[in-house]
Amino acid sequence: MKSAKNWFGLPMSLVWGYIAIAIFMSGDGFEMAFLSKHITDLGFSPAESALVFTIYGAAAALAAWSSGVVAEIITPQRAMRIGFILWVVMHILFMTLGLGMRNYPLMLLFYGIRGLAYPLFIYSFVMLVVQNVPKHQLSSAMGWFWAMYSIGIGCIGSYLPSFTIPWIGETGTLWFAIAWVMVGGIMAMVLLRNAGGESEKANLSTREKITELSRAVTILFTNRNIFLACLIRIINTLSLFGFAVVMPMLFVGRLGFTMSEWLQIWAVFFFVTIFTNIMWGVLGEYIGWIRQVRWFGCLGCALSSLAFYYLPVTFGHNYWMAMIPALMLGITVAAFVPMTAVFPVLEPKHKGAAISIYNLSAGLSNFLAPAIASLVLPFFDIVGVVWTYTGLYLFAGILTLIIKVEQPARLETHGKTNHYRATIRAENKS
Repeated sequence: MKSAKNWFGLPMSLVWGYIAIAIFMSGDGFEMAFLSKHITDLGFSPAESALVFTIYGAAAALAAWSSGVVAEIITPQRAMRIGFILWVVMHILFMTLGLGMRNYPLMLLFYGIRGLAYPLFIYSFVMLVVQNVPKHQLSSAMGWFWAMYSIGIGCIGSYLPSFTIPWIGETGTLWFAIAWVMVGGIMAMVLLRNAGGESEKANLSTREKITELSRAVTILFTNRNIFLACLIRIINTLSLFGFAVVMPMLFVGRLGFTMSEWLQIWAVFFFVTIFTNIMWGVLGEYIGWIRQVRWFGCLGCALSSLAFYYLPVTFGHNYWMAMIPALMLGITVAAFVPMTAVFPVLEPKHKGAAISIYNLSAGLSNFLAPAIASLVLPFFDIVGVVWTYTGLYLFAGILTLIIKVEQPARLETHGKTNHYRATIRAENKS
């Protein structure tokens, strides 16, 4: 595979796909910071609201797990199309028959099924990136992917509702999300048609495809490094998904922040990751993937998580002081970006299965973060949740001392494009 033409690590052949991800995830992210409160405002209990998100997270984890292999055996473009259509249909049913009729079983059903959609859309695009970008450029290419993800679900998805909710209400904002998803989905369907993505596994028989799909389970238990990488990736975004659930209770419920102020603080966190995802994606190719994850990701997120609790508690309703931990977390959580490149390198003959394990890790993080919060909150309150996440980040740092990853290095030669040099072992002993 030749080096892909890129702009600061952005593969130009897939640029419209990156933009589609940002737009799609904007619509998907509208509900992130207020839907749980909206459900309780409709008369349901906090436990019932939490169950809605638990089922959604479980479905997202299932879709994330299967999407890599599914995209490889039916092509990423087809998998993205299925995810896009499923999202729109299920969201309409959730809004009309679920929330609209206040029918709790239908809310669980349709929102749960919708949880299958967004991972299939975005993680199938990850497979398209893996198929088109040389592995020594994957870290920077995935930095751009997570930057677009942050622009969507975090920046636009969190910030815009702080203006639309006072204007058209929470229900109107949820309906407005469909327009964004439609634009992103149609853009991907039209502009990625000729972006490649075909592999020899697309021509496998049905039985062979089922066998390949099963590898997304078996390699997790037969490849120790894949298993360790999976644990590290799960821990990566615990604060992202967990703080979205527990921090409104602290900021709005106890410290006197308005919901709009909280949404803007949360949007700043995501805004920072737009740039830090790109920065860490490129730096990881030079610092070393695992070394960067250890010192800037694991240790950095442990310190940032503590700051996210103790700074606001210490200074009270101080909008600008509350921005500091948001900035810190936005810088450190993005240092895990090279983990996307680690998985296919650890299992080069079954990249789709490896990406599926990566996606499963991301989905499990989405599921486990609120699950951990719901288990810890009744006994140790919000501070207990924060310390639990902190301890897990430190545990992930220890795992980086055990995992062994062969990282391709880069070499600049007389104005030519980057080529493979000798394969080097990432630093794991520092």
